[in-house]
Amino acid sequence: MTLAIVAEPAPLQANEDGVILVGKTRVTLDTVVAVFNQGATAEEIVYRYPSLNLADVYATIAFYLKHQSEVGAYLQQRRQQAQEIRAMNQARFDPQGLRDRLLARKAQQQA
Repeated sequence: MTLAIVAEPAPLQANEDGVILVGKTRVTLDTVVAVFNQGATAEEIVYRYPSLNLADVYATIAFYLKHQSEVGAYLQQRRQQAQEIRAMNQARFDPQGLRDRLLARKAQQQA
């Protein structure tokens, strides 16, 4: 019997928003890379995120290690998008104004 060596693609797929997910889960590439960079092993990552498959986590880590510059650029883009969305939300829904309104309502109820 001969062992067939076939390269399998990384278990990564982009959803409709362009967010890269691992395997057939909703766990993002961002999450796996962040936890791995904090020192977690593949087994620890699967323990924290039980919907993940151990083989998929190893393949994702291998993909990350082989493509660190591309993944780094993707993660930087995601951070930038998050900052833009946060700024838009803060502009639309001023947290200071909300706090003032809630305190005024509370004062009315106590009076």
